[in-house]
Amino acid sequence: MNSDFSKTENPRRSRYSASSTADPAQPPGLHPVLGRNISALQMRRSKEEKNATVEERAADAITRLAGSMRFVYLHLVIYGSWLVVNAGWFPPLPPWDPSFVELAMIASVEAIFLSTFVLISQNRMAAAADKRADLDLQISLLAEHEITRLIDVVSKIAERHGIASYLDSEIQEAERDIAPEAVLDELDAANKSSRAAGSR
Repeated sequence: MNSDFSKTENPRRSRYSASSTADPAQPPGLHPVLGRNISALQMRRSKEEKNATVEERAADAITRLAGSMRFVYLHLVIYGSWLVVNAGWFPPLPPWDPSFVELAMIASVEAIFLSTFVLISQNRMAAAADKRADLDLQISLLAEHEITRLIDVVSKIAERHGIASYLDSEIQEAERDIAPEAVLDELDAANKSSRAAGSR
C-alpha cells in the first residue's frame, strides 16, 4: 500500500527512475540533443572513411604505423643489426655494406616515401578541418542571427512595459546583424597595418 501511495503521490519521480533503469546507456547530465549530435558526427565520419579511396586508406594506415612505437622498435632492430654486422662487431656474419652506402640509400628512399604518405594524410586532415571550420562558422553566424532577433523581441517587450535600461545604446548595437565580410575586411586591414608597423 505504501508503494502504491508513493507512485500516486509522486509519479514524476517513478517515471524518471523507470527511464533511468530502462536506458542505462544515456550518461547522466548528457542532453539528448548533444547525444544525437555526437551520433550524427560519428556516422558522418564513418561514412567519409568508407568513401575514402584505396590510396588514401593505405596512406593513413602507413602513417599510423610510422607514428607508432612498433615502427621505432622495428627500425632499432633492423638498423641496429645492420650497423653491428657491417661494423665488424659480429664476426660470425660477414659485412655486406662496410661503407654504409646502401643503408644511407635505403634510409633516404624510406624517408621520401614516408614524408609523402604523411603529407597525403595531412591533406585529408586539413580538408576535414576546413569542413569543420565552415560548419562552426555557419553555426556561429546562425546563433548570432538568432540572438539578435531575440534581443530585438526582448527590447520590444521591455519597451511595451515601460522598462528603461541604461544600456540602450549597447542594446541598439546588439540588435544589428553582423556582416561577416565586414569583419573579415576589418581583420585584413588590421593585419596589414600591424605588418606595416612591424616592418618599419
